[in-house]
Amino acid sequence: MSGETMTTRQRLIHAAMELFAAQGITETTTKAVAELAKVNEVTLFRQFGNKHGLVLAVISESPVFKELGESLKMQANQTTSVYQALKDYCEDRLEALEQVPELVRSMVGEAGKYPVENRQALGRTITQANYYVAEYLAIVMEREQLHTQLSAQKLASLLNSMLLGYAVIEFTSEFHELWHDRDEFLENLMALFLKVATQSSPQVNNESITTEKVVDLPANLVHLILQRAKKSGLRDYALMYVLFGAGLYPEEIVNLERTHRISNANQHLLQITQGAIRQVPVNQWIMGKRYGSYTRNPLTQWLKGRKDNHSALFLNDDGMPISEVEIQQRWQILTEELLTPEGQQPVIKQAQQTWCVEMLMKGMNLEDMSIITGWNLTKLQPYARRAREKLALEQAIRLDHKPQ
Repeated sequence: MSGETMTTRQRLIHAAMELFAAQGITETTTKAVAELAKVNEVTLFRQFGNKHGLVLAVISESPVFKELGESLKMQANQTTSVYQALKDYCEDRLEALEQVPELVRSMVGEAGKYPVENRQALGRTITQANYYVAEYLAIVMEREQLHTQLSAQKLASLLNSMLLGYAVIEFTSEFHELWHDRDEFLENLMALFLKVATQSSPQVNNESITTEKVVDLPANLVHLILQRAKKSGLRDYALMYVLFGAGLYPEEIVNLERTHRISNANQHLLQITQGAIRQVPVNQWIMGKRYGSYTRNPLTQWLKGRKDNHSALFLNDDGMPISEVEIQQRWQILTEELLTPEGQQPVIKQAQQTWCVEMLMKGMNLEDMSIITGWNLTKLQPYARRAREKLALEQAIRLDHKPQ
């Protein structure tokens, strides 16, 4: 296909998308699309056959579908947990659908009028998109070592069906009481998906199955990462200090501002304003070693050395608010060639896992830990078990040192 033909085709698709989104498929004529694209209506028919062919092209050739595979692969490598991976995907899909409510309404209303060939082609497009989502889920679940009764393909199908069902109900009905808002729907969907879909088959002894494998880092490796960060510069040192000293997700860190920090001689806190809204302590002690005081530590030194007026707590090398991807990149650089006891390069979520296990070992109970983390008690169970394992090992070592 020549460059000129491609340009014409794309102009028609963009024009159709604009009109479909504004007034729906039913009210949009092929003549109106051709006029907006500044081409003859005959050209439209030559390219797409009919209006239904144009609808299919709008869907299958839109960036949402064409770039979905690469976008999800990139996202899968940036997320820190199965929960966040699922939530990010669901939020992205719903936000995309909410941009075109008229298009969704029209597609539902006109579905019975589509020729069989168009419905089959549309089905293939949806299947391909579902395949990309299944790959996305498979990557994240393999990294988290989750074992499921259903395949990633089946899980993706269920997830996408629920998201589409939400959009259809929202865009075609009024005053329903199924959920308060989108956030409530997403939280319920995540809870259901993680509780049921990612749960393994019941064990013979009926012990509860956890959905997250906790692999905390040993103290010597944590201190080595912090030493490397210190040599790298004040920003990296402060960043690693917050990861290990406050147990935050990268997506929580990027939303922090200077005003979210509360510091005096008796405490150092961060106010989390996104997701689970709460205050978290920034510890002086990390894995048995003290990193300054509440008023003088890697974070306070980073802020003291800054000469800018940005409100963001962390900035990138260009002096702009740091992104999640850039935090991941800094972690990759600072942990390069380091290996965990399992023989793997540390991943960023292990900083949070290490912090959580350490807090529980210090005596924090699960109820209080739930308040600080924003996690429910079920999610905290594997961390509690890991803390008990480490305490048991410490006790065994102490007993071995005692004379008989």
